[in-house]
Amino acid sequence: MEKYIYELKMKVRDYECDLQGIVNNANYQHYLEHTRHEFLNSEGISFAKLHEEGVDPVVARLTMAFKTPLRSGDEFISKLYLKKEGIKYVFYQDIFRLPDLKMVIKASVETVCLIDGRLGESKLLDEKFAGFIQN
Repeated sequence: MEKYIYELKMKVRDYECDLQGIVNNANYQHYLEHTRHEFLNSEGISFAKLHEEGVDPVVARLTMAFKTPLRSGDEFISKLYLKKEGIKYVFYQDIFRLPDLKMVIKASVETVCLIDGRLGESKLLDEKFAGFIQN
């Protein structure tokens, strides 16, 4: 079993659903991104401050496997764990419907850092993530 390092509870809003009454596929990306940003905030990492220092983490690749749809009013929990592969940080993110914990989506998000506009490694993020990186 994956060792999740962060989780965030959320609820589906009406406007996130399509005509079929299920969450539109694009909104899952928002859920995943919000979870990553809240994880970073919880560790004292500010995107604005990173940018001011010339460090811009960006998504390089995203894969999502849809398992079970969410509907308006559903509550869910978004979980993540983290690995480092070369210069990439890979966030493995899973979303589960509440209360039955049925898997909704399985995703991986590969991120890289631009340092002053060039692909590179961030010593600050390496330090901040050191205790969370899984093999």
